Amino acid sequence: MAANTSWAALVKATDLRKRIVFALALLVVYRLGTYIPVPGIDGTALQDFMEGATQGIGGMLDMFTGGAISRMGIFALGIMPYISASIIVQLLTAMVPSLQQLKKEGEQGRKKINQYTRYGTVLLAMMQSWGLALSLEAGGLVSDPGLFFRLSCVITLVGGTMFLMWLGEQITARGVGNGISLIIFVGIIAELPAALAQFLSQGRSGAISPAVVVGVILMIVAVITFVVFMERALRKIHIQYPRRQVGMKVFDGGTSHLPIKVNPAGVIPAIFASSLLLLPTTMATFSGQQTGPFMSTLLAYFGPGQPLYLLFFTAMIVFFTFFYTQNVSFKTDDVAENLKNQNGFIPGIRPGKRTEEYLDYVVTRIVTVGSAYLAAVALMPEILRGQFAIPFYFGGTSVLIVVSVTMDTINQVQSHLLAHQYEGLLEKSQLRGRKRGAKGGRKGPARR
Repeated sequence: MAANTSWAALVKATDLRKRIVFALALLVVYRLGTYIPVPGIDGTALQDFMEGATQGIGGMLDMFTGGAISRMGIFALGIMPYISASIIVQLLTAMVPSLQQLKKEGEQGRKKINQYTRYGTVLLAMMQSWGLALSLEAGGLVSDPGLFFRLSCVITLVGGTMFLMWLGEQITARGVGNGISLIIFVGIIAELPAALAQFLSQGRSGAISPAVVVGVILMIVAVITFVVFMERALRKIHIQYPRRQVGMKVFDGGTSHLPIKVNPAGVIPAIFASSLLLLPTTMATFSGQQTGPFMSTLLAYFGPGQPLYLLFFTAMIVFFTFFYTQNVSFKTDDVAENLKNQNGFIPGIRPGKRTEEYLDYVVTRIVTVGSAYLAAVALMPEILRGQFAIPFYFGGTSVLIVVSVTMDTINQVQSHLLAHQYEGLLEKSQLRGRKRGAKGGRKGPARR
């Protein structure tokens, strides 16, 4: 049915149009906020500094903040403190019994956990903004350094992060798609034309050979195709339902399939892993040569392109892929319990504990392939930057985020269109029924 969804119905689907317009309006507000600078920043010194920094880790920072970090806008921290707080809360939920019990309480428990996540977001944003303020002062990028600048920087950046979190929640609730993912998606798309122009200008000037330019373009097409294929890949498990008797009628048992995606966690592990690497690199980027011995040692081993950096990045992606799948996106114990309650079973597998063990076995093998795919795609920009000085936005995490968010948003739009078509069919059937009743001129006998 989704394949037959008519996109022309978008003109008639007023509720969907309102949702799309609402989401676009809030995303425009986000983009405007990236151009509002933090008070006290020396704009000329910052511009001169970022011209050199954007070739390295500055590209990674700009990808997640939509260019706000290079302009030191009020959204310079982006949505990363919220994502980091979500990581911490989900880890604690899996380990702390009280939080596990709170998660099982349904809607009220979910609201309480979301409240804890907001508190954690404020705390992390305050810590990161204070460290960023100190780094800006150390790098000589502040016109009037001192306590007043630090406090104003903390208040501005924390307020910007909380406003972004609110925007994301509003887009999710009243718009289309996942708000947090769309904010990151728009940041990448907004900076993509500049990165493309820079890459092509390097090809025209001879800094990059034409063969490399053509090869990178073909590689981008191949990566997008590969990501779409892997995100669509499924492992279907056959489910059997026994015969059942309702009153005097006997219904035959049905069959269905339990779909398991090769990558159940989506783009979340790559975002989680990247968020853990942004804080030390952000502070080191703006502090310049004023970094202490600890930060210098940390950057020497965990700087972009370093072996330990790549190893840590890969390990975090693999870990978060398994963690998010087992605790959020596909909980085998809940799936096995739901199948048992619905009298469904996997042929040859007993319901209950045996079904859970079988699902654990299948999901573990599938997620192993999915985590390897995520790590391979995410590490590609590191290799390209080191070998060919290619802008960060080509390949890797950026392509993964753009493709995944686009597919998810399109699926939600199709779901709304499908629901609108069903409503239209029901209205037409009711109108036809009334016309036939009116034409006959006779009413059926009243029930008593």
